[in-house]
Amino acid sequence: MRVFGLVILIAFNLGSTAASAQQIHGTPGAPDATVTLDGKQLPPPPFKFGGKIGETLKDSKPYWPPRVVPPQGAPNVLLIMTDDAGYGVAGTFGGVIPTPSLDRIANSGLRYTNFNSTALCSPTRAALITGRNHHSAGFGVVAEQATGYPGYDSIITRDKATIGRILKDNGYHTSWFGKDHNTPEFQASQAGPFDQWPTGMGFEYFYGFVGGDTNQWQPNLFRNTTQIYPFMGKPGWNLTTAMADDAIDYIKRMNALTPDQPFFVYYVPGGTHAPHHPTPEWVKKISDMHLFDKGWNALREEIFENQKKLGVIPQNAKLTDWPDRLLKRWEALNEDEKKLFLKQVEVFAAYAAYTDHEIGRVIQAVEDIGKLENTLIIYIEGDNGTSAEGTMIGTPNEIAMFNGVNPPVEAQLKNFYDVWGTDQTYNHMAVPWAWALDTPFSWTKQIASHFGGVRQGMAISWPAVIKDKGGVRNQFHHMIDIAPTILEATHIRAPETVDGVKQAPIEGVSLMYTFDANNADASSRHKTQYFEMMGDRAIYSDGWIASTKVSRYPWENLAPPVDLMALPWELYDLRNDWTQTEDLAAKNPKKLKELQKLFTQEAKKYQVFPLDNSLVARAITPKPSITAGRNEFAWTEPMTGIPNGDAPSILNASYNFKADIEVPKGGGDGMLITQGGRFGGYGFYILKGKPVFLWNLVDLKRERWEGPQLSPGHHEIEFDFKYDGLGIGTLQFGSVSGIGRGGTGVLKIDGKEVASQKMERSIPFILQFDESLDIGSDTLTGVNDVDYQPPFAFNGKINKIALTIDRPKLTPEDEKRLMDAAKDKKTSE
Repeated sequence: MRVFGLVILIAFNLGSTAASAQQIHGTPGAPDATVTLDGKQLPPPPFKFGGKIGETLKDSKPYWPPRVVPPQGAPNVLLIMTDDAGYGVAGTFGGVIPTPSLDRIANSGLRYTNFNSTALCSPTRAALITGRNHHSAGFGVVAEQATGYPGYDSIITRDKATIGRILKDNGYHTSWFGKDHNTPEFQASQAGPFDQWPTGMGFEYFYGFVGGDTNQWQPNLFRNTTQIYPFMGKPGWNLTTAMADDAIDYIKRMNALTPDQPFFVYYVPGGTHAPHHPTPEWVKKISDMHLFDKGWNALREEIFENQKKLGVIPQNAKLTDWPDRLLKRWEALNEDEKKLFLKQVEVFAAYAAYTDHEIGRVIQAVEDIGKLENTLIIYIEGDNGTSAEGTMIGTPNEIAMFNGVNPPVEAQLKNFYDVWGTDQTYNHMAVPWAWALDTPFSWTKQIASHFGGVRQGMAISWPAVIKDKGGVRNQFHHMIDIAPTILEATHIRAPETVDGVKQAPIEGVSLMYTFDANNADASSRHKTQYFEMMGDRAIYSDGWIASTKVSRYPWENLAPPVDLMALPWELYDLRNDWTQTEDLAAKNPKKLKELQKLFTQEAKKYQVFPLDNSLVARAITPKPSITAGRNEFAWTEPMTGIPNGDAPSILNASYNFKADIEVPKGGGDGMLITQGGRFGGYGFYILKGKPVFLWNLVDLKRERWEGPQLSPGHHEIEFDFKYDGLGIGTLQFGSVSGIGRGGTGVLKIDGKEVASQKMERSIPFILQFDESLDIGSDTLTGVNDVDYQPPFAFNGKINKIALTIDRPKLTPEDEKRLMDAAKDKKTSE
């Protein structure tokens, strides 16, 4: 093994550059001939035929084009990243949650203490796989919030080939397991296009979910571009384990088929993004450890001391202050609050530990096939800080939170405590736990200006190359640095053109120089980095950082009316203040002004403008989906899996459904049309011969219209809803008065009214993220478990289902009234 390691070191000496010449190995034209590319052009131009073509076979000589392979000795690459986990989550970086798999990588390689994300999921992932800043890659925000500006349209343009595409075209097996949050929401249906799906971005195999999160018990799961349902009929099935199983199978299969061809596995599980869905065994294991009994304030102190003992923060680092004006201290809570909040964090911790355990199984599979020595493993704990999107009291349903409602502590204890983390919840924990799990920093996910939102623990191992086992590296680096690190490690150059498109420069800096123990204390080669997320921003420059003051709290859905260009700035000398505790803006205004100017330069360079601090308002902004500009829809046959981004939205509007159906003898049963599921959505169905239209109001209330028994034969079932509000147009005036209003629903059978009632409120912003529009049956979860269980296929015949939407339009009088109200509000403030 030692000799093998020496060979790898000679072939891949630190700091060397990619091979510059195209080289054919073996006998040219032979079936086993291979070629290593110069990498300038991907895919390479067709290889010239080197044989002979005569008039007959006896006068001819065959010549096979060589098979493309990476440079000799190129390592396998296993790139791992978890979700919504800040610096203080993992035990590897001082947290109390056991993460032995991350420990394993850190102890056999290096811990990185100054590695940074973008503060939000999609943006971080775009930066990670492209090596470009998130705005450069079109992901200034998450895919669901895309707007029509180059830095925010959620489209990775063709001049920014992913690391998967580059490695694939240079002879790697490439695969992606887990979360895909980089497919535009409006291109996620089976109508495609698929060039922005993993398989279209250079990953030969995809097994995972599309979107920001998913129910781990009944996930929105795809193999390549086909939705699959492996959990059906399997109680206790969980995606976290199933994904590891699939990855292990893939690694072993590729090794058996092509043992000499390296693999690149991009492994990104849903843990620990909400919903927090560990198995019961892991909940019990963590609960029995009593890790959090002393509360969130004591937890911060414990993590902080652990971090100093581990050497993953400087000995002179200060613990940032607890934000007393924002968050309660643990001792101020009553017993009911403590009971509920402990349950919430124990389930979160169980999910984190469970996720790390399954990652460990994948790492072990690499060792089992004998490939660990020459495998570069990069394990990043979290794509942003721990999430504060759970409200001050946590929530049994994250969908409810994003729609601005949440049951109080008493109701959560009564109705959800015993099922917390099961498929009956879409759960998230209280904000103070997130703040504590970002120790020693302040703030959380969504906040790009302070390290609680962007600092991630990372460990890297490569046994054949990294010899400073257990070492710590403190150099500043960022997500955009991973792709160039992989390219340097594999001796593969960044291409000049891909598919004939000239490539934009990679913006990251390889951190491979840190693998050498002689560079343990070297200065960082990443000198400047901007941060921006929903108007919150910062600029890092060679040990200094200037940060705007936080103007929108990450647990608030609606942005306050502030002038983003007038936000006050803070200044920190990170060389002496690791955690941003001493604001030097007043003492050093010259340095602050210099950094502010630098931010503007970087922002213009990387497509950051225009700044926008809105959150859910962007989520309901019209996008160029297959439904854009349409108000009339018709379906004549069963169809499932149309994602929300490509489905017609009936929120904040009047609408009419007409179902032309044939009811079988004995009464009909089954779904006609539905969108959403257990945690928010609607369903129009026949239940034991009776028509039902039901609104599931984020699992807190259900509004129901039901008609009488249908006779066998042809019927037209109609549901008409007249909306009372002004619609989403009020948002442009800073008013939510037009959304989430009520209306009157009328159910008709063959033109005759059979049920009518007023619905006082409606869902304002979003239906369940990971569910879809289904016709003729219901996939994943149903909107009412009491009535039916999926798939609940209709046993009659659907001739046609028609939907007409009448979206409110503001009159000039409405606009004047809204403008006057906005002016009055601004004056009063």
